[in-house]
Amino acid sequence: MRGEAGLPPVDMSVKVGPLALPSPVLVGSGTFGFGEEYAPYCDLARLGAIVTKAVTLRPREGNPGPRIWETAAGMLNAIGLQNPGLERFLAEKLPPLVAAGHVVIVNIAGHDVEEYVKLAGALDAAKGVAAIEVNVSCPNVSRGGIEFGRDPAVLGELVRAVRGATRLPLIVKLSPNVSDIVPLAAAAMEAGADALSLINTLLGMAIDARQRRPRLANVTGGLSGPAIKPVALRMVWQVWQALRPPIIGMGGIMTGEDAAEFMLAGAAAVAVGTANFVDPTSASRVAAELEDFCRGQRINHVSELTGGLQV
Repeated sequence: MRGEAGLPPVDMSVKVGPLALPSPVLVGSGTFGFGEEYAPYCDLARLGAIVTKAVTLRPREGNPGPRIWETAAGMLNAIGLQNPGLERFLAEKLPPLVAAGHVVIVNIAGHDVEEYVKLAGALDAAKGVAAIEVNVSCPNVSRGGIEFGRDPAVLGELVRAVRGATRLPLIVKLSPNVSDIVPLAAAAMEAGADALSLINTLLGMAIDARQRRPRLANVTGGLSGPAIKPVALRMVWQVWQALRPPIIGMGGIMTGEDAAEFMLAGAAAVAVGTANFVDPTSASRVAAELEDFCRGQRINHVSELTGGLQV
């Protein structure tokens, strides 16, 4: 980008494993629709990639409402992976994004390994998909309902199977609802992941004390927003310190300086999520603010931030 006041321009391009991106600022899956919905409000050209909401093999209606509840410094959601299914995604949602020249990362979710493999194989053959992000916070029905992302052996089995079905860069989005995130991160990388997304939402709930009922029809939901940022930063830093993998950091990013904090903790790129619900221009604004931060810090290449935390 063009420098200001005599300062050199800031190179905002980054690499996340094998994936080359024009900017380190992405959008979090499930917070930006399929991209087109935000085009009238957000400068999509400033984003490194659009990460789609989760795509499943068959259409899903999601959970009954109410499905969203605002909390102090955050939001609970229990959407239930509502989406039109793989066939309609490939026919209706993907082509406009590809035609517009956007980098597209497709988030996938399934109930068992076979579903994930079918999704990965279909996307591998699709035109314009830059990478696959694997949502592992889903119940593995063959293992009695345990989430793929809570057991390193189960996670490794899934990632190896998906890796065998696609040549595309593979990003695994890890759940924070575990006692130690590092063994899960190691299992994913050893099984063939190219990068990790840290973190998904924290399990939480809200109660209407006067009605003595839960605020969400599903009772529990995923907590996101600034409230979880300290947890997300800690997990990014722990995984970076232990493994040095390519990381996409997320969890409560509202400003460009928030994004810089995640990169200093070890992230190669970041994703803006809940902020998109507050202000639909958030993602492009965060990208601009991150560039301004780098310029003010005399940083010529944004990737210089990654892992720069001094402890």
